[in-house]
Amino acid sequence: MKFEETGLHGKHMTFEVLDEIMDECGFDRAWDYERATYDYKIVDQVDNSTYYFRIPCFVIEGEIPKNSARVELMKPYVGKHYYPHGVEYDEEFPQKIIDKCLQKANLVSEKVQAESL
Repeated sequence: MKFEETGLHGKHMTFEVLDEIMDECGFDRAWDYERATYDYKIVDQVDNSTYYFRIPCFVIEGEIPKNSARVELMKPYVGKHYYPHGVEYDEEFPQKIIDKCLQKANLVSEKVQAESL
């Protein structure tokens, strides 16, 4: 499931600033030289399901992990982990998971906006 109206899609910033913001917000990073994905793990204690809220970005100038690299944020999305098969993105998600993702997206968006001023 993609989140369309977060205010993050299309934002540009340096990799260093984005990395600091995402770390402050509790996200882990996976990367290669041209893109990065920031994951926030959500575990539903009721049914013991694991979800990953992901905010991807790609390089528009430079190379990750150089701090000076410029990146563009993409649309955030959420997926449910199924052991041992992987993560599925095209399904219905519980409202409490969607709400948590939106809460995290809003937090990141506020910090990104503050850096853009």
